[in-house]
Parts: sequence; C-alpha cells; structure tokens
Amino acid sequence: MHSDERANQVVDELTGYIYTALRDGGLGAGPVLELASLLEEWGVNTPATRELLERPAAHLTTADLTRLGESLLGDIHFAPSFAIEPRLWTTLEHALEVVERDVRTGGINGTLRLVTHDWDSRGFAWVEFQGGYHGNGIPPILGSDTQGALADVADAAQETIMELIWKVWPVCATHDRGLYAGCEHGTAVWRCTSDGGHTVAPVGELP
Repeated sequence: MHSDERANQVVDELTGYIYTALRDGGLGAGPVLELASLLEEWGVNTPATRELLERPAAHLTTADLTRLGESLLGDIHFAPSFAIEPRLWTTLEHALEVVERDVRTGGINGTLRLVTHDWDSRGFAWVEFQGGYHGNGIPPILGSDTQGALADVADAAQETIMELIWKVWPVCATHDRGLYAGCEHGTAVWRCTSDGGHTVAPVGELP
C-alpha cells in the first residue's frame, strides 16, 4: 500500500475511533494526539492541533480531550459512515417506509429498498426499485435529521422510479404538473412545480 493510502487509512481509523469514543465514552489521549500529529504533518494547523502538540499529555483532562477531539473532527469535516453510526441507516430505512406509502398511493408496484454499492467509495445509500437504481445517492450524514432524511429519500426514490417507469411521478392533481420533495417549516413535503408552487401534502400523505 502506498504511503499516502496508508496515511489516509490511519486517519480514517483514528477519526472513526475518536467519534465512537466521544459518543460512548472512554476517549484517551493517544488517538487524539496521533491524529493531531498526522494533521500537522499534512499542513493542517488549527488551534486544536497546536494545543494538543504544545501541552503536556499528562495535563489534558477528560474535558480537554472531549473538546479537542470534537474540534479535530470538525476541522477535517468528519462525517460518520453507516458502519460507525448504524442509526443513520435506520433513519433512512424508516424514511423509505414512509415514502413507499406515496408510491403505492400512485398505483406503482415493485420492491423498494435501500442499498449500498462496492463501487461507491463514499459509502452512500441508494434507493433501489425493481432491482435498478439511478439518480441521487444519499450521504450517511443526511440520516441525522428525520425530516431532512425523509425529503432526501423521497427525492432519491422519485429519481429512481421515474427513470425506470419513464413517466413523471408524483403529479399534482390540480395542475397536472410534477411534484418535488423538500422541507417546509421543518416538515418534509411534496410541492407542485407550477408557477408559484404550492404544498400538496406531507411526504407519506399524498391523497
């Protein structure tokens, strides 16, 4: 394995460990200091890396390690994978169950499920319909917000279904125009694409 690939692997392992330890408790100084050192080697110099490398490790309290560990993850925009945070997958699965109600209301039959793919190095979730997939992959972090996940899964399901049935779905009964999923006042909804637009129904409650 090339040195850069190995370094990336080590960072992935460290960030995953630090995230899990912050979530479950028991974060020690070793992984945090090792990550700070690697980031400094890569030219990533932040207040957190400087503090960790300048202060004696013995002086770092549990509160310090928590604060600095969170800062390091934020500095490199760490986002947990489904493997590290299974609840993100569970949230997306529940969202797909809600979206499926709208699919069946539209008279569309066929198996809907969430899948991942080996070729996708980002580890996104994909909505599969009738064994096919297309369109929008869903990053794991989107499973951290229930209503946001519902809107994103609805959008991904819509892309997949329309690609495979070759027609617009869902459609506004009033304007005969397609709908799109989004969030309105914190709730996932279907909105009409007609001029001005209007909310048709919450996702999962199409008439």
